[in-house]
Amino acid sequence: MSAMPPESFSPAAPPRPAGLAEHWAAIHEAAAVVAALAGQAGPPLDGPARAFPAAIVQAGGQRLAVARRGVEDLSAILETGLRALLSLHGRGTGIRSAAATLYGEFSAARDALVALAPPERRPLA
Repeated sequence: MSAMPPESFSPAAPPRPAGLAEHWAAIHEAAAVVAALAGQAGPPLDGPARAFPAAIVQAGGQRLAVARRGVEDLSAILETGLRALLSLHGRGTGIRSAAATLYGEFSAARDALVALAPPERRPLA
């Protein structure tokens, strides 16, 4: 087995807005489940949050790199947290407080990511 990546592999491939948008939407779906477990309304995906994937891809550069890493990190946090919440819930353990904490962390991280988009590319809420 070769240690070299396949020839079709390109570490500098152009950003794919659809991939980022799909990942962003999936994170919001997971956060909606966490919010439901916390007894709260799910996260709104409108205004600046809806425009975030396209705006950050247009911004490019370091903003895009930081945003991609942030989206990956947020995804990992939600996946791990949701798995733990569902496991506890399956055992009959009360999880509302823990779910509310996880949802609060999601909201703060999401707001920070949305703020990475240049103001001129963020629609008014």
